[in-house]
Amino acid sequence: MSADGGQVAGVCAERFSAVRDAFVDLFATGQDVGASVAVSLDGDLVVDLWGGFADGDRSRPWERDTIVNVFSSTKTVMALAALVLADRGALDLDAPVARYWPEFGANGKGDVRVRHLLGHTSGLSGWQERITVDDLCDWEKATSLLAAQAPWWEPGTASGYHALTQGFLVGEVVRRITGRTLGRFVAEEVAGPLGADFHIGVGTEHDARVGRVIPAATGLPTDGDWSSLVIRTLANPRFRADDTWAIPWRRAEMPAVNGHGNARAVARIQSVLACGGSVGGRRFLSEAGCAAVFREQANGVDLVLGIPVRFGMGYGLTSPLAPLGPNPRTCFWGGWGGSLVVVDRDARMVVVYVMNRMGEGTLGDTRAFSLVNAAYLALAG
Repeated sequence: MSADGGQVAGVCAERFSAVRDAFVDLFATGQDVGASVAVSLDGDLVVDLWGGFADGDRSRPWERDTIVNVFSSTKTVMALAALVLADRGALDLDAPVARYWPEFGANGKGDVRVRHLLGHTSGLSGWQERITVDDLCDWEKATSLLAAQAPWWEPGTASGYHALTQGFLVGEVVRRITGRTLGRFVAEEVAGPLGADFHIGVGTEHDARVGRVIPAATGLPTDGDWSSLVIRTLANPRFRADDTWAIPWRRAEMPAVNGHGNARAVARIQSVLACGGSVGGRRFLSEAGCAAVFREQANGVDLVLGIPVRFGMGYGLTSPLAPLGPNPRTCFWGGWGGSLVVVDRDARMVVVYVMNRMGEGTLGDTRAFSLVNAAYLALAG
């Protein structure tokens, strides 16, 4: 059925009308400017809604095919791609990174494992050398610097959120194995076969559809005590949300932070994991490949985020301190400003929220959680 509520369009199964109502309320109360929400159940879209405007000037409507930078929600797509490669036997999650990327073994990193990259425990949450946003668009420079430096803590002992570096680390491993960039691997092996409109590295043909994020009043730190792990991670480079408006950012591949898509596209991709590896008659992962997500890599106060986080293989895992749903096999991650991806393996459900008006949080905010809660209420009947 068609969604109502003025600014909101799309389809929503009546069973999930609570999600539609919660989404409409975000616009009615002024919390959102432009956004999309999707719920996939058993591989089928039961909610696919969008609304508002694609820009802060409110001059362009958010259309069905509008895409936007989803920041760290990109990490869920990157992680799925790595899991697909591991499931095929091309990547051993327990192997040293240096097996695939020999230069990485320098400076005491010979025993850093691939799973340490996916679990944010490698000790490489940032760059030792001062870099710029332009350097993030230079794949060879960004990866070479990481290969050369020493870990900032003993790998495998704790998580320290790899906000920007995770994409370069995992992406370079994928490139060494496949000869393809991670963005190309996703396009050819995951998003393309699924018909998912998601891009890590946006081509010129999509420019007219890209919405601009609207920065929050408070951004990331831009300077501080360089001895602080938090500052070295989050203030290097000095980065503002509106840096994502630039064409070089859009064209580059930063698999941890610059994926562009909408809720429908991300839900389609993550339905692979929710449905045990098979969607639309095509198998992307085995049951064992899906189960790998839930191998705990860290469980404690994250050295960068400063909050308790339980990490699995590339995803956050539900826990008493971060209960994303009632089921134990639930994983998630969110993006700076508010986007959120929740994958419930037990319910075979995915909930995704993507927006342009950024909130103050780094891992989702009340807008996303209201939609997730509504989806679970609908599921419970």
